[in-house]
Amino acid sequence: MPTLTAAGPATAAPPRRLTGGLLLTLALLSAVAPFATDLYLAAFPQMTGDLRTDETGVQLTLTAFLVGSAAGQLVFGPLSDRFGRVRPLVAGAALCVVASAAAALAPTVGVLVAARVLQGLGGAAGMVIGRAVVTDLVTGAAAARALSLMMIVGGLAPVVAPLVGSLLVGPVGWRGILGVVLGLAVVMLVAVLAVVRETHPADRRAAARAARTGTPSTAAALTSRGYLGHTVAYAFGFAVMMAYISASPFLYQDLMGMSEVQYGLVFGLNALLLAVVSGVSARLAGRVPVRRLLGVGLGVSLAASVVLLVVVGAGVAPGWFAVPIAVAVAALGLVLGNGTALALAAVPQAAGSASAVLGALQFGLAALVSPLVSLGGGTSPRSLAVVMVASAAVAVVGYAVAGRAGRRTA
Repeated sequence: MPTLTAAGPATAAPPRRLTGGLLLTLALLSAVAPFATDLYLAAFPQMTGDLRTDETGVQLTLTAFLVGSAAGQLVFGPLSDRFGRVRPLVAGAALCVVASAAAALAPTVGVLVAARVLQGLGGAAGMVIGRAVVTDLVTGAAAARALSLMMIVGGLAPVVAPLVGSLLVGPVGWRGILGVVLGLAVVMLVAVLAVVRETHPADRRAAARAARTGTPSTAAALTSRGYLGHTVAYAFGFAVMMAYISASPFLYQDLMGMSEVQYGLVFGLNALLLAVVSGVSARLAGRVPVRRLLGVGLGVSLAASVVLLVVVGAGVAPGWFAVPIAVAVAALGLVLGNGTALALAAVPQAAGSASAVLGALQFGLAALVSPLVSLGGGTSPRSLAVVMVASAAVAVVGYAVAGRAGRRTA
């Protein structure tokens, strides 16, 4: 993996190179979330019986993780601006380890939901601070390329997780699967201690402690059209994917009649398509304007979601639903990395806080979307299609609002 260097003068304290090893570590930190959400999806039907709950109760464990992740972004992002990237990152990783152990041993669905909130809270540190570390070291097309490469490495998680989870459900059950998540949390903590070094200069940390996030200059940047528009485009694009993830176990297994292994293979194929498109995006960054790539991805995702809604309304056989879903999700490979780069480029003086707001909106929306697809007593293709269309449409509106400010940032 190539070394990416920041344009501009070097700062004495932090390293000014985003090496392949550091980029891989940051990608692994971002992969904890998809592993924590995707690895146990195939066990949802089993969990309803073991925990004496219903479909909505099991989905609440997914929502709980997303709520914790949203809150964790707002906690650890500003802390990393004020006290550096490393210390909050270590604290979050340690919390994730403890909460993961509690989740694996949870006796009731209520305890599991509480543990998942804390697990999301701690795991959020790696996601929010990882993005800030990238923007500490590189900007512009280089940042978009790095974030897209992170998605490729991190994208292996949703490719592998559902398949591994479907294979483990039988022999180890859902508790064993959550034990695997605990092991990944331990690996995350070890990787942080071994690889990540401070990248946020001491003078910026001192300025952040003195000024805080609410100062007029930072507040103005966080409410600028360039930042807000691209943040909305990113977050609602992610909501399209979370609607699909939340509905997928019941859609593929109950409605389409797939086995647990077949479900894992199909889910992994969709994630692989997302990773491939992210790789294409990384190669095009610098040759094609980043904002144009974002617009194409949003447009394709919206169009595919509309096709899904039409197909569902026409009463077509459920097997055909998989095609527009795959296209809508794959197109997000042009959205997530580029949207992040454009949003954070608008607030370089407070990358941690900007990353926190972006991540909080991302996971807050994901937490809202997950139960929406099962309103009315169970997951339905129509509710999934409506949520996907609505989310993609709002993402396109955010992209349009960014307007010229976004083009100047790109």
